[in-house]
Amino acid sequence: MIPAIPFICAPGYAFAEAWRAALQAAMPLERIVALESLDDHARAACDFAIVANPDTRDLATLAQLKWVHSVWAGVERLVEDLQHSPVEIVRLVDPQLAQTMAEAVLAWTLYLHRDMPRYARQQAAGQWLEHDYVRPQEKTVALLGLGELGLASAARLLAAGFQVSGWSRSRRAVPGVQCFAGDEELPALLAGADILVCLLPLTPQTRDMLDAPTLAHLKPGASLINFARGAIIDDQALRAALDSGQLAHAVLDVFREEPLPAAQWQWQHPQVTVLPHISGPTDRGTAAAIVAANVGRYRATGALPVVVDKQRRY
Repeated sequence: MIPAIPFICAPGYAFAEAWRAALQAAMPLERIVALESLDDHARAACDFAIVANPDTRDLATLAQLKWVHSVWAGVERLVEDLQHSPVEIVRLVDPQLAQTMAEAVLAWTLYLHRDMPRYARQQAAGQWLEHDYVRPQEKTVALLGLGELGLASAARLLAAGFQVSGWSRSRRAVPGVQCFAGDEELPALLAGADILVCLLPLTPQTRDMLDAPTLAHLKPGASLINFARGAIIDDQALRAALDSGQLAHAVLDVFREEPLPAAQWQWQHPQVTVLPHISGPTDRGTAAAIVAANVGRYRATGALPVVVDKQRRY
């Protein structure tokens, strides 16, 4: 009998059963179960698990665990927890996620491009006042990160008529995109950006990357969208840039602590739009199909899918 596959998530996760059901539907010949339903004998037979922000103490109950398949694309916390463990990590690589994120990048770029925050302030003040229209061809959207998410976002932005630039650690060549690479070229990318979009993974190199000296390279009045991880931005440097007018507006979907505590300054700042981490939600249907394909290949060949580099953290 094929061992059951445990789905392990954070305690109290509201969508645990929905995920288990989606995974079961995608793998009808497998048995996807909650960890707590397995006795010690069944746990000893498990060499892999499907996870969503699991408690490492739960993973430790699986003595033969070789690898885990996350249903998220972002796995920095899991990498931190398993940094010194032999357990391998497979993250979700879902083309649908890239398209969903690209849709959000375009939507909130247009929000800033068409001056929606200004018109919202005017409505609150009862002001009927129009402003000059600027064509998208006159705006440069700069993408920090040219991986799957960045490439999909670049395509949407180019189709909408924007000038697009992009930055990555190593050199990339993307049709229609002015590409920058490495720390030495980051200031030039920032200086040309009207709207800066952060799509980078959180690594030791990107933590606090957008600090005061880095933000100072942006042209006065630029705007920022962070759809990556909250810890990439120095919050106090961001607040100072907004207060000084260096930044006109920030759309923030991710924060160092989530949910964002009620006392945090971002909630009330007039130049900040707060979103509840909704820019790139995982589609359970497409994600479950991808996990199922990876599990099927593993059952058939014993070969693991592509695993996360724990040093690079993605």
